[in-house]
Amino acid sequence: MSLETYLRAMPKVELHVHLEGAIQPATLLELARRNQVPLPADTEAGLRRWYTFTDFPHFAEIYQTLSRCLRTADDLELITRDFLAAQAAQNIRHTEATYTALTVHRNSGLSFEAQLAAINRARAWAEHEFNTTLGLIIDIPREWSTPAEGEQVAEWAIAGHGQGVAALGLGGYEVGFPPELFAAAFARAHAAGLPAVLHAGETEGPASIWSALEVGRSRRLGHGVRCLEDARLVDELRRRQIPLEVCPSSNVCLKVVPDWAAHPLPALLRAGLNVTLNSDDPPMFSTTLTDEYRQAAAVFGLGAADLEQLVLNAVAAALRPEAERRAQAAEFRAEFARLRRVHGVAE
Repeated sequence: MSLETYLRAMPKVELHVHLEGAIQPATLLELARRNQVPLPADTEAGLRRWYTFTDFPHFAEIYQTLSRCLRTADDLELITRDFLAAQAAQNIRHTEATYTALTVHRNSGLSFEAQLAAINRARAWAEHEFNTTLGLIIDIPREWSTPAEGEQVAEWAIAGHGQGVAALGLGGYEVGFPPELFAAAFARAHAAGLPAVLHAGETEGPASIWSALEVGRSRRLGHGVRCLEDARLVDELRRRQIPLEVCPSSNVCLKVVPDWAAHPLPALLRAGLNVTLNSDDPPMFSTTLTDEYRQAAAVFGLGAADLEQLVLNAVAAALRPEAERRAQAAEFRAEFARLRRVHGVAE
């Protein structure tokens, strides 16, 4: 049997994927018709063409359109159920998904409490139906938020901590929107014991990562691939074993690197950094988490043991109680061994 077959069956954890960015074209059509929101295309095929990434402004346009189609609690429950069913189909046992509650609130008027309740209904359903779990990273959209709005998002995330919310995030285009703009929001989160997970080191270089660590006290780094531009930063990340949420297909689409072959994933691993693999916005980048593993194996020659370690890195980096992480790591190791025997895959 092939390594590809093994990868499809392998249990996984995903730490960097956007809930709204995972909405499939068919679901978007349903939402748009339900809420009478005009779209650039009125067929699934047409939307797939529109989804095809061209540049960051186009990406932002898609994201804003997706958010405008989310008007009711039922809409949020629908997209979360669809998302978690798709995660379960890839044998993703735990996901920490970024969710931008502020844009949904602006477009729909839905309170954060109503949004979280709807998502939590889907979260409970998926845990019962598929034994897959979800934690939310409530992010501040940096280029679309004022510092005061950032503090509001922090208060929402703090209120939801332990009720489905795992962390406060910072997403969006880094250039011109450093974490310092939202220092008060992250100070609030830290004071309340809420972890922070910031996007950094994707569209901006090492300075953005340093700020994420120093201002945001980021537990992990969303992307972080440009750390290699600063040897002192690499030493710091290796020493502290800060997890990197690496999303290769996203990096290719956003022109962080020209293609998969040029991706720094092997260099990050050689540097002894704590790397995890993720899909970011799967339909927009024509990928899935399983595809990211398949490509990493095909392009860089990673074997089963290498890929399993990436999964275990994600298990260990999840924002869950230590006992749960340890138990899941032991469960995954046993399942890896069983699946290797079943699929005839060498370590």
